[in-house]
Amino acid sequence: MVIGAGHAGLAVSNELTQRSVDHVVLERGEVANTWRTERWDSLRLLTPNWQTRLPGLEYDGDDPDGFMTMPEVVDFIAEYGRLVDGPVRTHTTVEAVRPADGGYEVVANGQVWATDAVVLATGGFNLAKLPPVAKDLPAGLDSITPLQYRRPDDLREGGVLVVGASAGGIQIAEEILRSGRSVTIAVGEHVRMPRVYRGKDIQWWMERSGLLDERYDEVDDIVRARHVPSPQLVGTPERSTLDLNVLSEQGVRMVGRLASIVDNLAYLSGSLRNVCNLADLKMIRLLDTIDEWATETGLDGEVSDPERHEPTFIDENPQLTLDLGSGEIETVVWATGYRSDYSWLEVPVLDRKGEIRHDGGIVRDAPGLYRIGLNFLRRRKSSFIHGAGDDARDLTSHLANYLSSRTRSVGSITTTG
Repeated sequence: MVIGAGHAGLAVSNELTQRSVDHVVLERGEVANTWRTERWDSLRLLTPNWQTRLPGLEYDGDDPDGFMTMPEVVDFIAEYGRLVDGPVRTHTTVEAVRPADGGYEVVANGQVWATDAVVLATGGFNLAKLPPVAKDLPAGLDSITPLQYRRPDDLREGGVLVVGASAGGIQIAEEILRSGRSVTIAVGEHVRMPRVYRGKDIQWWMERSGLLDERYDEVDDIVRARHVPSPQLVGTPERSTLDLNVLSEQGVRMVGRLASIVDNLAYLSGSLRNVCNLADLKMIRLLDTIDEWATETGLDGEVSDPERHEPTFIDENPQLTLDLGSGEIETVVWATGYRSDYSWLEVPVLDRKGEIRHDGGIVRDAPGLYRIGLNFLRRRKSSFIHGAGDDARDLTSHLANYLSSRTRSVGSITTTG
């Protein structure tokens, strides 16, 4: 049983079909449902078109260096669904997954499915992750998350506070600013990264150098690596870099992390300079690694010269409070990350933070249960569309070996109700 018919679930279905493993894919909406319904209008992929590929299908248009819009992503995944032609049941909402008879019982749309194994391909962006301080926001302010945000025109008139400065936060901040509103961005931990480096897209360097193929069992701290924020990248026809310096130049006010709210007064962290300095340092280390690899492989003569970017500019005396009752800010956008929804998973495999315990997608203490589509699941590229193929191949290989060791027929699935 595969739960979820996004790009990862379809990649798993493709691999299971190749291995002649009987299976069913359950999807709560249409194929690529999350891409269809839970993204803002102007969003584009952070990866260039040439990197958009799945086993058996890759981008073949006339703009390889461009970045897909959400409708284009939906079309690509839908085309992949037709190519895979797997046993997908759409508009089938899973209500429960629980252990049963040495395997699992899946309840969906009033039916009960018995299966030897389950692959959870439900994505990692089901619910907005809100910080504890969100509950103290004054009642008079509008409060939304990127899952609810669609376009600036939907917001009430007045200034906007964007909390979070990763990929989503900086994109939303810039778009709202261009709509004519004043924007303040509260900056926490972030990853600064240029869109283009030495004449090549940064993802070209990440892929060619092998950084994106780094495995989960090759890093010193995989827990830390899985929680690194998404890089400050934006996909635009101009291939422009969007970082805090660019936002500041455009007129966005930059403040420190939102630490607490008492009555109408928001208190901001005084560590803004240190946070930005750390992001600058990590970017320099990444570019140094790229430069070393380019020299070792003889690419220096084929690309432009190494370059470095200006440090993030911070005011001498960063603001430490915001008066949320002054009327200057009318809306708060919580771009503070996402988390998976496991409310229907009745298998005791979650840690104290509500995250699934797994080793490279093989769920701990639950034989036959697998997870795909999470950040750095098996490789650094796991959360990207093009990372699903290798992860699906690895996991279905393990799954097939697991099924072959059982006495029941391989991939046995039955249903009642």
